[in-house]
Amino acid sequence: MIHARFQSDPAPALLISGSGPAPQRASLEGPRAGVSAAVVADGDEWHIDLPLHVARWGGPDLPLPRGSYALRLSGPGAEDAAVPDVAMSLLGTLRAEVRDNLVVIGPPVDPVYDSGEGQAALERRYATRPGELENAVFFESFYGRNASCNPLAIDRELARRAPGVTRYWSVADLSVVVPDGAVPVVEGSPDWWRARGVSRLLVVNDWLRRRFSRRGGQIVLQTWHGTPLKRLALHRPGFDPRRAAAVIRESFRWDILLAQNPYAATVLRKAYAFLRRPLWVEGYPRNDVLVTGDGGPTRRALGIGADERVILYAPTWRDDRDEIVDFVDPSSLAAETGSVVLVRGHSRTLQPGHDLSGPRVIDVTGFPDTSALLLAADALVTDYSSVMFDFSVTGKPMYFLVPDMDHYRGTLRGFYFDLAARAPGPVVRTQQELVTALAGEDTTAYAEKYDAWRRAFNARDDGRAAERVVSRILDQGLIGRE
Repeated sequence: MIHARFQSDPAPALLISGSGPAPQRASLEGPRAGVSAAVVADGDEWHIDLPLHVARWGGPDLPLPRGSYALRLSGPGAEDAAVPDVAMSLLGTLRAEVRDNLVVIGPPVDPVYDSGEGQAALERRYATRPGELENAVFFESFYGRNASCNPLAIDRELARRAPGVTRYWSVADLSVVVPDGAVPVVEGSPDWWRARGVSRLLVVNDWLRRRFSRRGGQIVLQTWHGTPLKRLALHRPGFDPRRAAAVIRESFRWDILLAQNPYAATVLRKAYAFLRRPLWVEGYPRNDVLVTGDGGPTRRALGIGADERVILYAPTWRDDRDEIVDFVDPSSLAAETGSVVLVRGHSRTLQPGHDLSGPRVIDVTGFPDTSALLLAADALVTDYSSVMFDFSVTGKPMYFLVPDMDHYRGTLRGFYFDLAARAPGPVVRTQQELVTALAGEDTTAYAEKYDAWRRAFNARDDGRAAERVVSRILDQGLIGRE
């Protein structure tokens, strides 16, 4: 007979015990994280304390990310071992249940609020209540999946110059690492609704959700998350009245829009009908580190030697699939180039995807900050991702693997300009062509195009973008200095 229960103190864990033949190990295997533990036997009795927390990328020990984890027992006694279901428990830092040999992890939101009715009640309680706003900033990056991108860089500069300001960070769950001194608020919780309703300034890099209604005096700074090559918002192929209405409704929630360069400013203003409101062209704060930083700490966190060549493969997402594209066999790419290959899926593939593995392959889709990866890489392989406009700040070589360019350009999204004509690096259609290009000795063939690219897209990426943005925030009184 096997028994199972959850424990919350001193740390969340699944406790499994039994008698008779004992398995050797237990593990939880999820798409982006996993844990395991050995069996402790005492005569005919045995038990396993399976932690529900993990340290990743050399960071702090944090609760497991939300998702479903396969529960596996291994060893001689595992054949007939079946862990019984355990009802949902709220364990302080996460919510968990055992169901059909799966451990389902959720955010630590009381189930009474985790429903349409419960969320509507919280919205009524916090989003529209009267009262003074706090001298606080509410940050959100990629719907709370991590604390990164432009909001992170603005947070760091604001913390330096106005340390008395309260900084709330919206997080999908408590596996998300927030900056020092910031207050994490789990999406959908009472604290989250309250923080979003009382902060004077909201700094976000994607759409606001959950029927956000701006209170009097609140300002929304939309930093967005990339210079666009692919058409977006009102410019996407095929007119859909519902999509157009959603775009306009969202755009009216923003007070200020940040653009990396004049080209992006023109595209974003038209694509989101962002008319007669301030648009700041200041470079991207997230790229400051590409000018001032050092890739060594990230390499060490990933276990990569200082002298090893690192190729970062970072394709964008596709509207017609959930997971990362499979145009590259990372193991063979690593073997053929003698490099370490980092695989970085788009933020939209984080939840449905799973980590790729192989010799000298590291899946970094779950790594918290893309900018750190760009700094650590020696070369970038991408397709239509806006990461191309960030990596060019470094001046390091870029390669464009685009086997589906005709379909993507003609059917899925369309482009704002001819990538093949302006690309500052080789444009290839197959992995073999990519390997050949990576082995090429001529580093000057694309120098003229690279220089033109940087003049067009990186003129303001000088390492001081966050400083300029925060200066405008403080000088315009969007948030108090104390």
